[in-house]
Amino acid sequence: MRLPTFDDVAAASERLTGVAVHTPLIESSALNARVGARILIKPENLQRMGAFKFRGAYNAISRLDREKWPGGVATCSSGNHAGGVAEAARLCGIAATIVMPEDAPENKLARTRAAGAEIITYDRQKEDREAIAAEISKDRGACYISPYDHPDIIAGQGTAGLELMRQARALGAQPDCLIAPCGGGGLIAGLALAVRHLSPGIEVYAVEPEGFDDHARSLASGRREKNAALSGSICDALLAPMPGELTFQINAKALSGALSVSDDEARDAIRFAFNELKLVLEPGGAVALAALLNGRMATKDRTIALILSGGNIDGDQFAGILAA
Repeated sequence: MRLPTFDDVAAASERLTGVAVHTPLIESSALNARVGARILIKPENLQRMGAFKFRGAYNAISRLDREKWPGGVATCSSGNHAGGVAEAARLCGIAATIVMPEDAPENKLARTRAAGAEIITYDRQKEDREAIAAEISKDRGACYISPYDHPDIIAGQGTAGLELMRQARALGAQPDCLIAPCGGGGLIAGLALAVRHLSPGIEVYAVEPEGFDDHARSLASGRREKNAALSGSICDALLAPMPGELTFQINAKALSGALSVSDDEARDAIRFAFNELKLVLEPGGAVALAALLNGRMATKDRTIALILSGGNIDGDQFAGILAA
């Protein structure tokens, strides 16, 4: 598959107009004071289905050749891409079959089912989700849509960056840097395509959970590196086995670096977001905020754009984190 370009992001933005939520760009005096910088926050937890994933899913599914793919779409996901695909398929009137891990958060499973998708579960320690999804695609005549390694997915996610830069300009702000969560790399690749086209000098950083820093290691080695484990972090949305082929081709050139945060730091960021920003975040959606709060990068006197990528957290887990 070909690599997407800024023109693909711009075209995706047109497709998503009136369908995706145009999420706001907000500031917090408490956060600015805490890190000594101007932080421009884009809360994609307010996006349709509670995460940025709807952007890429709708961009890809709305372009589907229905005669070629009578079985609709098939994919694999730990939760947020599943929800995005299910909702996009519902809006487009096509079937969606989604392979999800048995230990996916119950609220993500329920949200995906509620949008009309069929869910097939698997053991993430013993089974290959992509192989299962590929077999389903073959048997049902369904188009397989990768959670991150697909040009339309990457371009769709990049629309958040296009929006952000337009909103920052309206505020009279010019970000020096953008920081966002990273799993398979689709979001950060799309964001980089958008923001670096509009501001070539901007720095772009990915943030990963500790122990799942495949992008950091891949950037250092120059080749795609695998994670040693497939589970073991509360940041379930970011536990891809390794960077995607397409995403790494983009990110190897576009990223300024990759940072990592601990589960406890993600929990602290969830509490900060609730108490100071009045926003609900899931662990994976909070890692970029965690990196800022814990000094993973230079912030003093800078203007930094921050993506909060998702808010689909289980109620009991959220209550437990707040009570700690």
